[in-house]
Amino acid sequence: MRLLHTSDWHLGRSFHRESLHDAQRAFLDHLVAVVRSESVDAVLVAGDVYDRALPGLDAVALFDDVLHRLADLGVPTVFISGNHDSARRLGVGAGLIGQAGIHLRTDPGECAEPVLLADQHGPVAVYGLPYLEPTLVRERFGLARGGHAAVLGAAMDRVRADLAMRPEGTRAVVLAHAFVTGGAPSDSERDIAVGGVAAVPASVFDGVHYAALGHLHGCQTLAPHLRYSGSPLAYSFSEARQRKTMWLVDLAADGSVTAERVDCPQPRPLATLRGTLEALLTEEAYAEHEQSWVQVTLTDAARPSEPMEKLRRRFPHTLQLLFDPEDGGAEPSRSYAARVSGRDDLEVTEGFLRHVRPGAEPEPDELGWLREGFERVREGADRKADLPR
Repeated sequence: MRLLHTSDWHLGRSFHRESLHDAQRAFLDHLVAVVRSESVDAVLVAGDVYDRALPGLDAVALFDDVLHRLADLGVPTVFISGNHDSARRLGVGAGLIGQAGIHLRTDPGECAEPVLLADQHGPVAVYGLPYLEPTLVRERFGLARGGHAAVLGAAMDRVRADLAMRPEGTRAVVLAHAFVTGGAPSDSERDIAVGGVAAVPASVFDGVHYAALGHLHGCQTLAPHLRYSGSPLAYSFSEARQRKTMWLVDLAADGSVTAERVDCPQPRPLATLRGTLEALLTEEAYAEHEQSWVQVTLTDAARPSEPMEKLRRRFPHTLQLLFDPEDGGAEPSRSYAARVSGRDDLEVTEGFLRHVRPGAEPEPDELGWLREGFERVREGADRKADLPR
């Protein structure tokens, strides 16, 4: 059986305020084309369909459109809800939609109710485990306490119990949305540690032939049967070096797995540049990034004037500007209170100016304005103290 594993679409998300609507539409076009050209038997979407619990109308329209197109192809598709999704909203109409071969698994109580598929080698049971927030599902799984590992372990116990009652030779596939130990995170995933310890051991998924994981945005293999597809698009500059793909998984008659990556179309490359403003604006080595989405870290000793405007003349798609002076950060181990101890207000303010403009001393006029300002504040405080109470 050939499976297409994808996750973390985050429909409706932007990239540093740049709309990704067209890029997400292009990805969904690509997904449908791959399903058709690669003779995919089933599509697995491991959570975070939307970027937020209340998605915008444009995002809902994208989802509605791809549902119709997958249903028209007659290819069964299994979705689970992720930590960004509203499980209740995503699951509306699941029963009716399921009749079209689109299976929405958003209810924790349905973890042990698989979507049953079959090929020439026999049955395949596909179990959808939506994102399980420990504080909300512990009681449903009969747990008095415990974090993500406990609730996911309880869900998998139910999966294994159901699988034991299936005909011999039934192959098992699980979709889950979790942070599995050994996975490498990016900056764009929402932390899921609120309900308990975030990471779950890979052994939780023992007993199944393939676990299609979602949540981490980098495509990665934890074991031959345990993989993250990653997000189809980059959602932070920490993903600049990631290759965005889906997994095309072949499940053999004996349950063994082979998989290959299918690249996803990208709207434009990402680049993280570092250097002085002059070097970035003049050096030929940076020319290849002129049409990229760019994050710039300036290392100038003093902050240049209008740096973003100047950068965008060469790199029109500069989206993020950071400052990290090469000689900055003196005395990093000392607390702020320790560094200003014994200094008067004017000295503290002078120190602040030197901190934000490394290598540049405060101008005489600036010091004069500061002294005048502090004197007026003190005069005002003295007059207030003299008023009768």
